[in-house]
Amino acid sequence: MRISTKGRYALRLMLNLANKYESNEFISLKDISKEEDISLKYLEKIIGLFNKKDYFITSRGVDGGYKLANDPSKYKIGDIIRTAEGDIAPVSCIHEEYECPNKKICNQFTLWKELDEVVNNFLDSKTLRDYMERKKI
Repeated sequence: MRISTKGRYALRLMLNLANKYESNEFISLKDISKEEDISLKYLEKIIGLFNKKDYFITSRGVDGGYKLANDPSKYKIGDIIRTAEGDIAPVSCIHEEYECPNKKICNQFTLWKELDEVVNNFLDSKTLRDYMERKKI
């Protein structure tokens, strides 16, 4: 499993907004693009994935932009990564909708299922609040 640029940039976007949560101001994607050194066009694609999930409050106009709809402690890192990436399972056969003909006799199935659970449990145990204001190395 590898988290793509889309997932990493989505997390940077969300952390940027989380760090400004207390100001209660709308932050433009243009400003985030500059601060995070991420292409504006790429941020626009990413933000579209999150608009459907009601993660933000938005405002149009000169002083418009985005702000988090809830306290940063309400946003699990796992939800953010899965929203950006989709499925992050190490292999496709661990999902119920995938009908692997060897599932019942596969000696690796349990390994992959356990790995998926560990990764998702870890990511779901962390929130934006946990990583706000951390120093960049």
